[in-house]
Amino acid sequence: MNPLQAFMQANALITPTYPSTSRYYGIATSQITRPDGTVIAYLKRRFVPPPENFATLQEHTVSSGDRVDNLAAQYLGDPLQYWRICDANRAMNPAELTETVGRRLLITLPEGVPGVTDVS
Repeated sequence: MNPLQAFMQANALITPTYPSTSRYYGIATSQITRPDGTVIAYLKRRFVPPPENFATLQEHTVSSGDRVDNLAAQYLGDPLQYWRICDANRAMNPAELTETVGRRLLITLPEGVPGVTDVS
């Protein structure tokens, strides 16, 4: 291993595989070697975070024609952040969130960001 690469690994200066806005940011990669010697790199499993890790901003009632990416654009300013709505509502499949008209969806802050406490 070259000295620069060794230094970077030892000091965790390795460039992340995914950008900080990705649901896979911070998820480690691993490798498996097949019997024929082929090395396959893969992303380790990502678990949906527990609901208590999210602070609710507001709720959205599903209407006919809603799509999670459009809701992410409306509420979060980026359609690619649809996964945040999925996580907050414990959904693995984004389409299931908008299948039922009238369902209430949580729109939350990013995982781990505390909300404002009601100080009445």
